[in-house]
Order: sequence, then C-alpha cells, then structure tokens
Amino acid sequence: MSYVSIRPFFAEATNTVSYLIFDPATRQGAVIDPVLDWDHRSKEADTRSADQLIETARQDEVTIALILETHAHADHLTAAPCIKRRCGGQIAIGEHIKDVQRIFRPVFAADDVKPEGGDFDLLLRDGQRLKLGTLEIEVIHTPGHTQACVCYRIGDDDFVGDTLFMHDYGTARADFPGGDARVLFRSIKRLLALPPETRLWMCHDYKAPGRDDYAWQSTVAEQRAHNPHVKNGVTEDEFAAFRQARDAKLAAPTLLPPLIQVNIRAGRFPEAESNGVRYLKIPVKARARIA
Repeated sequence: MSYVSIRPFFAEATNTVSYLIFDPATRQGAVIDPVLDWDHRSKEADTRSADQLIETARQDEVTIALILETHAHADHLTAAPCIKRRCGGQIAIGEHIKDVQRIFRPVFAADDVKPEGGDFDLLLRDGQRLKLGTLEIEVIHTPGHTQACVCYRIGDDDFVGDTLFMHDYGTARADFPGGDARVLFRSIKRLLALPPETRLWMCHDYKAPGRDDYAWQSTVAEQRAHNPHVKNGVTEDEFAAFRQARDAKLAAPTLLPPLIQVNIRAGRFPEAESNGVRYLKIPVKARARIA
C-alpha cells in the first residue's frame, strides 16, 4: 500500500488547519484548505500562513498539482489563488459549489461570479478519483454543513473539512443557507462506516472543555465511541433535534459577509474600482426606515 505524507498547518486566528500532502515516491503534492490571513479591523489580507506552507513544500521538494477546497468557507479566506500563482496546481472543489453560488450571488449582488463554478479549475463529483503521483484521492460528497462539502480520502486517511470536529467536541452547524441537519447526519454516518482505523483529519479545532492543546486528527473508531453528537446509539431524529436547537442559538459568523463572497469566487477578489481599491459588499437590513 502507498502512504501519503501529511504536513498540517494550524492558523490559530481562525482555528483552521490546512494540509500539505504528497506522494513520497514522486514528490507530487496537494494543498487542502489553504488560509489567507485576514485582519477584519484593518481589512488587510496577508500571506504569512501560505508562505509557511509554500516554504515547507520547497524544502520537501514537493510539486503542487492540486489545491483542494472541502467547501466554500465562511470563517477564513482561501489562499488558493496565492498558491496557484506561486506554485501552480489546479483549484478544485465539489461540483455542488454551483448551488452555493446560486444562493449567495444575489445576496451580494455578485454579478461577476462566473456561472457554473467557472472560477474553479475542477469541479469534483462524488466518487471521482484523482491521481496524485502513485496515490489516488477519492472524493466523497458530504453535504449538510453546506451543499458543496466534500471529503478527500487517500487510503486510511480522510480529510473531512467541516463535516466533523474532534471526537471530544462534536459537529459543525447546519443552519447556513442550503444546510440541513438530517443531511449532515447521513453524511457523517457515511464517513463512520469506513474502517475503524481510518484517520480523520479536521479542518478546525476549538479545544474541547478540559483539553489544553489543539488537535486535528481522530479516527473513525474514536468518533463512533466518543463524539457526543453522533456516537453509536444516537439516532437521526435525536441529532436533528439537538443540532437545530443548538444552531438556533448561534450568531452568524462575524466574517461570513466579507469572506463567503470571495471564497465562492475561488478566492478571487472583486475587480478594483476606478480609484484602485477593491470593495467587498455588506448587506444591510433595516428594521425601520433609516433615511
């Protein structure tokens, strides 16, 4: 069996884990969920997290062939265009990004979003297999958190995006437009039907109560036994009731408006205006007449 080399990178500002993965035999690699650092107060973007990942690829003599997004994130900006510009590689995401774009394009009047996922180089279908040197990546469609969520499985390793959190923490919300708690439960159960020794690599960690260190690697067996939301014995009805009640109390992510409109463009910012400045839109809802 061929094994994949895995280099995780944790961006604490957004609790996000990115991965550089590669085939040790050919040094052909992929990046999963790369982070572009964003300072919301100054409205400045920075490439320090991407720089670290790119430098590691250089030191490991890895050629980046693929830049894989598990979904269009609402909590961090993707660094996919930065990676592509400096290292090459095709930007890929699940084909149902088209559904997410249809939802958010009118919300932000983002008329420049290319139709049918056109900002991405590859749109991936459930069950599709991608070559990475001598390795094979299986695409698993896992909707529920968003319609477009996918996981990337290479043998005994599965990169699960936001479909699962650590086994002592739980699961992601399912109340975004197009999200569905019951669909998420079925997606998770599909992952938990994999062999128990399968390693699951998270996209986020927030430190479960009582745990002092960040962690991002679990197993199917640990999730089945310990995940408080979906462990063995939890039914779909129980999960849906719990998830819906919990999500109803959660505020919308602070960074969702500026970030999602960039991420559905595969990380492409809107074109600059006549003054040379690029602008992101923030929808305003007024409870009463304000002008």
